[in-house]
Amino acid sequence: MQTNPEIPTDEFYRIKLLPPYVFAEVNKLKAHLRAEGQDIIDFGFGNPDLPTPQHVIDKLIETVQKPRVTGYSASRGIKGLRQACSRYYDRRFGVTLDAEDQVIATMGSKEGFANLAQAITEPGDVIYAPDPSYPLHAYGFVIAGAVIQGIPAITAEEYLAGVKAALAEADKPPMAIVVCFPSNPTGMTANRAFYDDIVAIAKAHDIIILSDLAYSEIYFGDPPPSIFEFIDPEEIMAIETISLSKTYSMAGWRMGFAVGNRRLIAALTRVKSYLDYGSFTPIQVAACAALDGPQDCIDEARAVYRKRRDILVESFGRAGWDIPTPDASMFAWAPLPPKFAHLGSVEFSKLLMRDAGVAVSPGVGFGENGEGYVRMALVENEQRIRQAARKLKVVLQSNFDAAE
Repeated sequence: MQTNPEIPTDEFYRIKLLPPYVFAEVNKLKAHLRAEGQDIIDFGFGNPDLPTPQHVIDKLIETVQKPRVTGYSASRGIKGLRQACSRYYDRRFGVTLDAEDQVIATMGSKEGFANLAQAITEPGDVIYAPDPSYPLHAYGFVIAGAVIQGIPAITAEEYLAGVKAALAEADKPPMAIVVCFPSNPTGMTANRAFYDDIVAIAKAHDIIILSDLAYSEIYFGDPPPSIFEFIDPEEIMAIETISLSKTYSMAGWRMGFAVGNRRLIAALTRVKSYLDYGSFTPIQVAACAALDGPQDCIDEARAVYRKRRDILVESFGRAGWDIPTPDASMFAWAPLPPKFAHLGSVEFSKLLMRDAGVAVSPGVGFGENGEGYVRMALVENEQRIRQAARKLKVVLQSNFDAAE
C-alpha cells in the first residue's frame, strides 16, 4: 500500500482512479523520527507481533528440505490445503464445502479479494461497500472499473440501515455488497439477525455477497459466523475470504482462502491461473499443519489480544482519552479527543507521533466516514501500551489550551 508521494504517477489511467494515499504523510514522519533516533510506540500497522506456532514452523522446515518441493506450485492451492480449509469450515462453522470447486487458496485474503474484483467486475458496476472499511474493499473494485457507493458503517446496524436506504433510492440494485465483520478498522461485529437480513436482501435483488472474514478467530464475545451459516453457497452468488495472517500470526506467509459459490470460485481460479503459480509449496503444507494441528495457539493469541485491549482502554482512559472497547479484531477504533477534533485524523496522528512518540493510523484513510477517528493496532506488548498512555497523558494535558 505504500507509495513514494514524490514520484509522479498521476498520468496513468488506473492511478487516477485512486485517491491520495493518506497514510504516506504519517509514514514519512515516522521514518524521519526513527532516523533521528526517536523511539516510536507503533500502533499504526496491523502487523502481528506474536510468534507463528512452533508446529507450523517445524512443518515448513521439514517440508522445504524434501526434494521436488521448490518448483512451481498450484495456483488454486494444493489439494491437501483445500481439504484442510474445508475441514476448518466444517469444524468451526458447521458448513460443508467441496474442496474441489468451492475452495481456492489465495496469497492472503487481500490478494483473493483483489483478483476476485478483476474476475467479476464490468466497468460501471456498482458495489456497496462499508465506509469506513479496509481500503481494498472499495479500491480493489475501483481499479477493476467499478463504481463504489460507500455506506456508513461504524456499526453493523448502521451499515444495514444504509444498504436498505440506498436500495430504496437506487434505479437498480448494486452488483455486489461487501460485508466485513469483525470489521477492520472498527473492531465491531454483526449479530445473526444482520446476516439474516443481508441474505434476504441479496436474494430479493439478485446481489452478490462478498464477505471478508479475516478476523474470524480474534473475538472477545460470541464467535463471528460465516455467511454460509445462513445460506447455501449455491443458492445465491456469495463468496467469503479468510486468512491465516491474524489467526496463526502468519501475516508474512501470505496464506488465505476464498470459499463459496462454484461460479465465483471458478472465475477467481481462472484469473489467478494467468497471474500466479500459488504460494510456495512448503508454505502451503505448513498451512495445512496450522489448520489441522493443535488449536490451543488460537486461544492463547486471543487471550493476549484481549488483555492488550483491556489495558489500552483502561490506561488511555486514565490518561484522558476514552476508547470504546472493541468487540473483536486486533484493533481499537477511537474518536479523536474532543479538544483535538478540529485537527482532523491526519494532523492529530502527526501530533501524537511528534510529541508523544506514539503512532496511530488516521481514520480518514479508511474512508470519508473515518474522519474524526484513529485506528490503533494491538501489536505492542503490555509494558509498551502503558508507556504510551503515560506519554499520551502529558501531550493531552499540555496541549488542551492550544487545541482549544
